[in-house]
Amino acid sequence: MDATPVATKNDAFSVLQRFIRQRKPVERCDLCGIELAVQHPHLIEPANRHLQCACQACAILFSNQGDGRFARVPTDVGSLPDFRMTDLQWAGLMLPIQLAFFFNSSREDRVVALYPSPAGPTESLLPLETWAEIVSQNESLANMRSDVEALLVNRTGEHREYLIAPIDECYKLVGLIRMKWTGLSGGTEMWREIDQFFAALKARARER
Repeated sequence: MDATPVATKNDAFSVLQRFIRQRKPVERCDLCGIELAVQHPHLIEPANRHLQCACQACAILFSNQGDGRFARVPTDVGSLPDFRMTDLQWAGLMLPIQLAFFFNSSREDRVVALYPSPAGPTESLLPLETWAEIVSQNESLANMRSDVEALLVNRTGEHREYLIAPIDECYKLVGLIRMKWTGLSGGTEMWREIDQFFAALKARARER
């Protein structure tokens, strides 16, 4: 007699449940719903600063809309080896932490300064006189693309790192800090991941 056990409906259901749990979540285009590759374009809505995942077709189509609802986020990172900013100028920006990013908002017609926190991105009122002085000493800042590129600054510890980064990478850093923050100072793991984040960006960077 064949002693091979026969799978029951419950057995089959259990296998199916394990299969579903093991599948990675699928990312889809926020505009047309098509499944996305791991690496895919992003669009931003300048009016509300919302990032959208997009397929290549939607990225091309919607980022060129006449009404400018979306702007396509670039992927290139710029290194700034000759960037000039004194400790006094940094202090003049009146930011509570040593990590921040700055971008030109086309809708608000001003420079926006944001810094990461356990609660998410926090906006700081920027003294325009100090910022204008920094821009006058760094031509690369005047050439940043509005809404989609930012000056990303890391002055934590011994770091003095300045990059022109895609705006989605800046918000990625905010998400990393919000997700990994523990205790009063963030925790060792969070700071290790921040170091890895900047190392990856610098590996992609090209001098501007």
